[in-house]
This record gives sequence, C-alpha cells and structure tokens, in this order.
Amino acid sequence: MSKLKTLLGSELMATETFTRAITHRSADGKHNERMEFLGDSVLGLIITTELYKKIPRASEGYLSRLRASLVNENALAGISAEFALGDFLRLGPGELKSGGFRRKSILADALEALIGCIYLEQGLEAAYTFVLTVFGERLKNLPSEDDLKDPKSRLQEFLQSRGHDLPEYNLIDVQGEAHRQMFTAECIVPKLNIRTQGTSGSRRKAEQEAAGLAFQQVTIK
Repeated sequence: MSKLKTLLGSELMATETFTRAITHRSADGKHNERMEFLGDSVLGLIITTELYKKIPRASEGYLSRLRASLVNENALAGISAEFALGDFLRLGPGELKSGGFRRKSILADALEALIGCIYLEQGLEAAYTFVLTVFGERLKNLPSEDDLKDPKSRLQEFLQSRGHDLPEYNLIDVQGEAHRQMFTAECIVPKLNIRTQGTSGSRRKAEQEAAGLAFQQVTIK
C-alpha cells in the first residue's frame, strides 16, 4: 500500500474531489486550481494556529517568517515528494514529457489542492490531522529567529556590527522573455573586496542569493 493511500484511505481517493485535486490544468478543464486556492487558506490557518499555540512568546514577525518557511514552494514540494504525490498526478502530454510530476510548483500546488480536498470531503478536523502528520518533524524542529532572517538582513547586521559600510547591490543582467525572465544581481562589500553574484527569477531573489554568498565570505574573513 502506498504511503499516500495509508494517509488518506481508499474511500477518499475514490472521490471525484480527489481526482480533481490531482489534476493539473494541462490535463483537463476540471483541474485543481480552485481547490488549490482553498487548500492554501486551510493550510495557512492550520499552520498559523499551531505556531500561535506552540510558541506563545513569539513576535508577530517571527511567526510570519516561520509560517513562510513552512509553506513555501520548496517546503511543500519536499513534503509532496516524501509520499510520492507526483506518482498520482494527472498531467497533460507536454507536462509528462518535461517531467512535470517532479516540478516543484506543480507538486506544491497539488499538495494545497489535496488539503482543500480533505477539507471539502471530511472537514477541518481531518485536514488538521493530515497537516500535522505530514508537517510533523518540521513543526517539531523549528528554526530560530536568527536563522530565518533573509540573507540581506543578516549581511547588513553583520557589517554594521563591525563598523563596515552597507553593501551595494546592482542589477547586471536580465535575460529571457518578459514572462520568464532571469535576473543577475551583484552584491559588493568594497572595503572587504567582496563581490558576489546571484541569479534568479526575480531581482529580489537574485540580490538575496548574492547577499547569501557575500555573507559566507565575510564570516570567514
């Protein structure tokens, strides 16, 4: 028996709601995007509630960063991979050929749709139980507030604490079509002779990547 079937049960997996939850828009007009929208809200409510109860002294900012670290695309795709959700996805021919069943965005969206499916078919309590089960270890081993600071903030605080000037960021290259551009940004710490580059699908993320690499260098100087 698959791990997913153990988690959900054959009765739920036989429903039309489940079929829709695992159907990507490339495969059928009756796809999972609306259910993903619902599941995203249900997941957010459950994770927010758990964090609120689990860490009573945490600030709003720390709780927000914790929630973001738990429900971002990478985290959701990782959870989906753990119980092989990709093996159950209904994809169109193009997505099948390009390996869509391993694509992070598709896996993350499908997990949210699945949570929406459980909520619709079995209610909030069942959705709560499922979320706590699949997020179990992640909720037990939460990162510290310092670990959750974005790379630009960590780099800035480190430099300021040692009397250095703030880093400089420049956008040095943009490639690709308007809807799928890749940005390359550099981070410069002049007095320490550090210059790093990051590339990502948004300028902000490219700067964060460059800052992360610069932080690694300044901490060993």
